[in-house]
Amino acid sequence: MVRILMEPFRKALIVESPHLSLDEHLREIGITPVREDHIPDEQALIDAMHRSGAQILFKRSRVPVTRAVIEACPELHAIQLCCIGDDSIDKVAAAEHGILVFNDPISNGRSVVELAVAHLIALSRRLYETNQEIHAHQWSKTDRGRYEIHGKRVGIVGLGNIGRQVARALQALGMGVNFFDNRPVAQEIGQEMDWVMMPSLEELFAQSDMVTVHVSAYDYLGNDNQNVLDPYLSLLASKCDRTSPKIFLNLARGNLHSAEALLSAVSSGAIRYAAVDVFPEEPTPGAGVWRNPYADEPRIICTPHIGGATMEAQPRIARHVSQTVEEFSLYGSLRDCVYAPRFSLSIADQVRGKTILAVVHSTARGTKKAIDDAIYEAEVDNLGSSHRDFDIGVAYDISYLNRPLRREELMNLVERAEQLSKTHNAIRAVRQIEVPKKGW
Repeated sequence: MVRILMEPFRKALIVESPHLSLDEHLREIGITPVREDHIPDEQALIDAMHRSGAQILFKRSRVPVTRAVIEACPELHAIQLCCIGDDSIDKVAAAEHGILVFNDPISNGRSVVELAVAHLIALSRRLYETNQEIHAHQWSKTDRGRYEIHGKRVGIVGLGNIGRQVARALQALGMGVNFFDNRPVAQEIGQEMDWVMMPSLEELFAQSDMVTVHVSAYDYLGNDNQNVLDPYLSLLASKCDRTSPKIFLNLARGNLHSAEALLSAVSSGAIRYAAVDVFPEEPTPGAGVWRNPYADEPRIICTPHIGGATMEAQPRIARHVSQTVEEFSLYGSLRDCVYAPRFSLSIADQVRGKTILAVVHSTARGTKKAIDDAIYEAEVDNLGSSHRDFDIGVAYDISYLNRPLRREELMNLVERAEQLSKTHNAIRAVRQIEVPKKGW
């Protein structure tokens, strides 16, 4: 079924308690927010979507958006994540149903960076265990196992926005920087910064005193990063020619290593101390009792996925995502779409007094031609357009027209696309927005 919307977004559902300023930002752009105070499970989320009539869903990282949710909510056109990670969304199902997914890759970066730096210093100086000792009336004033980070080498896995910020901050504190990233652009950036590119994860771990991880659940080619670090944890600092703190941080994704591999590396002494903010299994709504797999290992410091949970980051996220949604809702513009990170598309500066036609469709041959033919046959002037195919098998086409297409003309577009492409569901979603000459 094709999702058709003939106006900007008017209703939004908000779950997982993003900052309250988000509601006011949305009202300013003509969207009525509805908040769910509790954390919904799958059926509760479907019910809330139906009650609200929301065309866009705002959420953080905890509530899963499954294929069942997507198929049960035909009014849904977009999902806006108030965080970086997108692995709580069934992106394949979303793309198949014409739903675009957006995230915020920048606003909580500083908070995560500060947590990483804090952990590296605190673990190097054994502050966590010393605090426990002194509260237990034990006076253990010694330099044993306490290190400065100055002069040590940190290994950064992933030179995305956060990885680069961590590298710069630690370099400013006197650390050398090694990095591993399989993306060509990231490699170029790292080398331009005079950081040392490691040829493999094996070499990165072996030649670093500390390693901190800042990658996604999937790599840029779509490969699953499940337990990708397991073979390398025990190699930390094995080629360093000095006594090393041997510290490991994972503030990124819980699937990057198994709990068993990290526990083994710490138990053997290959890693002296570790800190994790993410876990292989994290609590989901209605899942019952959760167990921390590291509960019995005091050398692994644990926090409940709070890397971006600061009083400063959350208002920044609310402001950023509302701006992303404003541009998408009113003009069809894209930024921070998880189907194509760092890609942006906009014709907003050309469209005052015109009509925006935004189509999410399959990448099958003939589909793009059907859109252009339908506009031509309706005797509508196509004044400009932009197009992008995404690797997930869906494409986005945006045109600005001298008048809106009537519903029967839109249905002709849908039928023609199926005929030319010989593909069912060639057109997945259509939005048509009439842009006023001044303001909204």
